Amino acid sequence: MLKGHRNVSISSLLIFLLIVFPVQPALAFSTYGFVAARQREQEEREARFDALLKRENLRDWMQRLSARPHHVGSPAGRENAEFIAAQFRSWGYQTEIEEFKVLFPTPRTRLLELVAPETYRARLEEPSLKEDRTSSNVGEALPPYNAYSVDGDVTGELVYVNYGLPRDYEVLREHGIDVRGKIVIARYGASWRGIKPKVAAEHGAIGCIIYSDPRDDGYFQGDVYPKGAWRNEWGVQRGSVADMPLYPGDPLTPNVGATEGAKRLDRKEAPTLTKIPVLPISYGDALPLLRALGGPVAPPEWRGALPITYHIGPGPARVHLKLEFDWKLVPAYDVIARLPGAEFPDEWIIRGNHHDAWVFGADDPVSGLVAMMEEARAIGQLVQSGWRPKRTIVYCAWDGEEPGLLGSTEWVEAHAAELHQKAAVYINSDSNGRGFLGVGGSHTLERFANETARAVADPQKGISVWERLRDLRLVRGSADERRDARERRDLRIAALGSGSDYTPFLQHIGIASLNIGYGGEDGGGSYHSNYDSFDHFTRFIDPNFDYGLALAKTGGRLVMRLADADVLPLAFGNFADTIGTYVRELMRLTDSMREETEERNRLLDERALTNVADPKERYVPPEREAPVPYLNFAPLQNALVRLQEAARRYDRAAERALSGGRTLSREQRAALDRLLTETERAMTRDEGLPRRPWFKHQIYAPGFYTGYGVKTLPGVREAIEQRNWDEATREIEVVAQTLRAVADKIEQAAKMLEEAS
Repeated sequence: MLKGHRNVSISSLLIFLLIVFPVQPALAFSTYGFVAARQREQEEREARFDALLKRENLRDWMQRLSARPHHVGSPAGRENAEFIAAQFRSWGYQTEIEEFKVLFPTPRTRLLELVAPETYRARLEEPSLKEDRTSSNVGEALPPYNAYSVDGDVTGELVYVNYGLPRDYEVLREHGIDVRGKIVIARYGASWRGIKPKVAAEHGAIGCIIYSDPRDDGYFQGDVYPKGAWRNEWGVQRGSVADMPLYPGDPLTPNVGATEGAKRLDRKEAPTLTKIPVLPISYGDALPLLRALGGPVAPPEWRGALPITYHIGPGPARVHLKLEFDWKLVPAYDVIARLPGAEFPDEWIIRGNHHDAWVFGADDPVSGLVAMMEEARAIGQLVQSGWRPKRTIVYCAWDGEEPGLLGSTEWVEAHAAELHQKAAVYINSDSNGRGFLGVGGSHTLERFANETARAVADPQKGISVWERLRDLRLVRGSADERRDARERRDLRIAALGSGSDYTPFLQHIGIASLNIGYGGEDGGGSYHSNYDSFDHFTRFIDPNFDYGLALAKTGGRLVMRLADADVLPLAFGNFADTIGTYVRELMRLTDSMREETEERNRLLDERALTNVADPKERYVPPEREAPVPYLNFAPLQNALVRLQEAARRYDRAAERALSGGRTLSREQRAALDRLLTETERAMTRDEGLPRRPWFKHQIYAPGFYTGYGVKTLPGVREAIEQRNWDEATREIEVVAQTLRAVADKIEQAAKMLEEAS
């Protein structure tokens, strides 16, 4: 009691002192990769960079770039690319527009109607709003649809499948419901949209409808647009449903750039197209369909926020779905702008954000694009005033990201050999909003990302964006996040699955990558709709572009530090620690699966005995699951131990070399940088992952049934999840070999530093 009373008194005193004598927080400045003598020089350069940034540029560019619909292949898309290229040229960049020819279907026919037990024809359109100036400018806009759905004309009973994930079909099976020959309706959320028709087709469905439930991004969350930020009853989420976990990019040219003369697959042979027709709709159009369903009442966790009792079906609702598309090749325009490096012109620091949108795209992607443009403009001014970065800086504005990472993937595939030799790091951004810094990427860059975040001030709180993110994890994080925030020097960054333009760089070529952006206090329902507009963004997302400037400061620092560091700032202790967590997760996964299987089989055996004793009840028990074997993780554990020791050796050597101020020769630094970039290449395998060879990275990949969501150590993890024990055993050895190869590169780099020092 006394101890608690004393703590309250001290806390009150501290609060009083902070009010009377407020502390002006000093942002930490540390630049790993620079010798100690050059850190002050870099700090001063970053201060000059900040002073050059102008928020009015972000506002003006957003208003211009989001004034017209600018999907891939559109006239406005080309005009935007030309405008962006002209800006980069005016800032001193060597700039070109590189064109690819990509498959991009657009709708000819969209028909959805309820034909029984009553009739209703879906509106399938988003009305203009007087409060949104561009919402009436839809003459060039694509209507709501899902790109890479196949053509189809189907009629069948309707079944509600919740989010349409594999586990949802297990629930249907428990209710005795089969979707074969039926049309399913799934709500958006819980996974990437392309997984929903993929799983539906695997279960025999003949069509798929995806709707936005108001519980997820509509009136359940807050006032709807235009009064509030959330999706109104006629807002529709467009989007691609290509099977991107197989490969992203142009469906007809896997592994090669989609140039004019590229050899293309026949469309019928393209494996990433859906197997059934798919259409997205609003919750206004979904309500009559769901209201007409009978059958069992949906489980509580399946129920949305529409004013109905949610039933599963099948029927009595029957729907007719008819879709036809114009399957054509369209041009994709990538803007590529270069500032050649003074010492290492063949080491490339690549920075990208896409410029295409489903309609107006103020939030997605223009909010990130204009921040990237402003950082590039300020860097250009620094160069014009005399600074020459050591490494080449390449800025990229990608086209065709929305349909399936088209522009970035085709550029990477077309330049794969050169990128393999020259690309050092890729930094990506996409949408941006108000709130907290989000960082995902290669864990060899985790320390670097943390140091950079400590040097950027949060525009709301005044503390660094790193401190604000740490505080968020301490208050709202999981138990592991809270512990790490208290005990680790660095905050963990997320592993990357897919969903933006880092995918071909990281997971196909093996280029260390980061994905950055702000958000978390900018909720809304404009995503991929007609209402993702300048008016919506400036009312609800980042009205003063404060976090646009924060993104420019973050991206600019990352680029400048990478481009001018004495040694590329890769560190391996955090990487080895993270790999250790992944290995332990796999071991825990098999243990939990074994326990669950044993318990399930025990219950089945008990039930079988009970029912055998009752001759009145005929009982056919479900099949018992095969026992989960004890996998041999020793190769992986031994490889991890070697990786951890190599990481410690390199990080010690780097600290000594950089703090001691001993400058390596230009030739030594070039050789060391080459070894450091090769560590990420060593994480790839030419054969790729089982059944999807395009994805070559053995540490990070999108999940086969998660789409955007990451699977770490994916070859092993997915084999275990699918109970393919022979494959799991093989993949354990593959990953062990991969980790040994990475350790080899790290040890070579450490030896080079030790000898030079």
